[in-house]
Amino acid sequence: MTITDELIQFWFGTLDTTAEVDKREVWFKATPEFDASIAYKFTDAYEQAANSKLDYLANDQFGCLTLIILLDQIPRNLFRHTGKAYATDDKALSVARGGLENGYDRNMSSWHKVFFYLPFEHSEKINDQNFSVQLFKSLEFESAIEAAIDHQKIIKKFGRFPYRNEALGRTSTPEEKEFLKTPPPWGKTKAEFDELESKKAG
Repeated sequence: MTITDELIQFWFGTLDTTAEVDKREVWFKATPEFDASIAYKFTDAYEQAANSKLDYLANDQFGCLTLIILLDQIPRNLFRHTGKAYATDDKALSVARGGLENGYDRNMSSWHKVFFYLPFEHSEKINDQNFSVQLFKSLEFESAIEAAIDHQKIIKKFGRFPYRNEALGRTSTPEEKEFLKTPPPWGKTKAEFDELESKKAG
């Protein structure tokens, strides 16, 4: 099985990128088991993608989506709460931008498009955030639109995502520290995440 087939089947449960699929909770609320499964199956593929050895995948729709997920989503599972989780964000954004220019997203199902567009939502540049909101509004997923707008608001206010500061060795401003007292669900620190998991286990 090719890396494209393996990853798309694993992520969406189907190889048909036009098929409507149900939202999977592990996409956005991953479990240790899901992270471990990704580490077992896709660590090597991620390293190849990060080192530009899979750039050829961007030359068609199926491969482009695969490469975006490898560069944008997989490291967030492999390297959660570390700087390496964001190390290939710029590369993922470049691949996504090229894919949009080629129209690769046009006949994909809504959830496949979500992952095609997420690199824009993960960017710390306001122009990308504005485009992200535009893209997600086209999907008419209320929750996805709200998430895109929330990300945009944070970048408008701080110029960066404060919840990445610790992992990236950045010093938080007093205003950011206040914000981090009640971060959004996706912006919890490692300590907060571990505490939450401990409570679940208890």
